[in-house]
Amino acid sequence: MKTFFLAFLFISFFSLAANAQSKVVTASIKVYGNCSMCKKRIETALDKAGIKKAEWSPKTKELQVVYNSAKISENKIHEIIAAAGHDTDKVKAKEDVYASLPFCCLYRDHDHDTKDNH
Repeated sequence: MKTFFLAFLFISFFSLAANAQSKVVTASIKVYGNCSMCKKRIETALDKAGIKKAEWSPKTKELQVVYNSAKISENKIHEIIAAAGHDTDKVKAKEDVYASLPFCCLYRDHDHDTKDNH
């Protein structure tokens, strides 16, 4: 019985330690795009391990993302979005990726300012 109790304490301690390291974070990220095709592309790109929810509004250009910071960083989320062809307030999509977007999805016109991290 004593061994069972010690094993239970041991497992409980490590379960608590593992849960303490995983932190669910909600972030709002500016993501440039225009339409429902952009919305689908952005949200589909973020269907990754560690991301619990991603919802982008074409009207506000705001992405609401809920993620586990122990599995993915906010910087990585910016990189994933840029790799899909959409600029964020921190990472600009590569020119060739942006140029391959459908015409209705082309949003660049100097109305937004992003840092070129490439």
